[in-house]
Amino acid sequence: MTERLLVPSIEKRLSGLIEVSRRAKLAAGMEERKVFKPTVTISREFGCEAYPAAEKLKAILEEKSGEPWALVDRTLIDEVAKHHDLTADILHNLGKRPRWLDDMISTLSPRWHNERDHFQLLAQQIAALAGGGNVIIVGLGAAIVTQSMKNCFHFRIFASKEFKTASVSARAAVSRAEAIAMIERRQKEREKFVRDFLNRDINDIHLFHLLFNNDRNSHETMAQTMASYVISHL
Repeated sequence: MTERLLVPSIEKRLSGLIEVSRRAKLAAGMEERKVFKPTVTISREFGCEAYPAAEKLKAILEEKSGEPWALVDRTLIDEVAKHHDLTADILHNLGKRPRWLDDMISTLSPRWHNERDHFQLLAQQIAALAGGGNVIIVGLGAAIVTQSMKNCFHFRIFASKEFKTASVSARAAVSRAEAIAMIERRQKEREKFVRDFLNRDINDIHLFHLLFNNDRNSHETMAQTMASYVISHL
């Protein structure tokens, strides 16, 4: 229960994703889309404050582009997956599965049979969302899944143990000891997920365009810097 407090409500994010999908469908109906639409992935150590930065980034990019942006994370993906028709409609509108994705999936270890099927669907969703553009994806190993996609910009947020402990303790309303235990457990889970399914180290700095120290950068500073970087490369 306490960990749910670390993730914002999904209603607004779901409506944003649906609106981005709707706009993409309208654009495709009028003419073939040739406009370069960027996607942002934000990776973070557990306990870093990625969501405030992502929400601020979304607001900045919407203002600059005059178009809606979607903020996507695991919670939103799980919610969309509950509605098959919605899932199919959104993915059909936003993008197609790139050929390299099948090759990547085929390299996964056979011992991950059930998990492999689940991850294949997840990877397809991430690739489709990223391919459509105007999406900010938090976590999900998206920086690795979309590494070869030219429209994607990858950012990583890290922080000291003290910062993460204080942040988790305050946001989840738990003791310092509970926060430390939660951070260690969840960070190991994230690293294991990426290592098992993607055979990569999510802490590899070479995956990212920019790195941010959460101790020294507010979410406003990180969002403004990410937005400036993305816009300067369009």
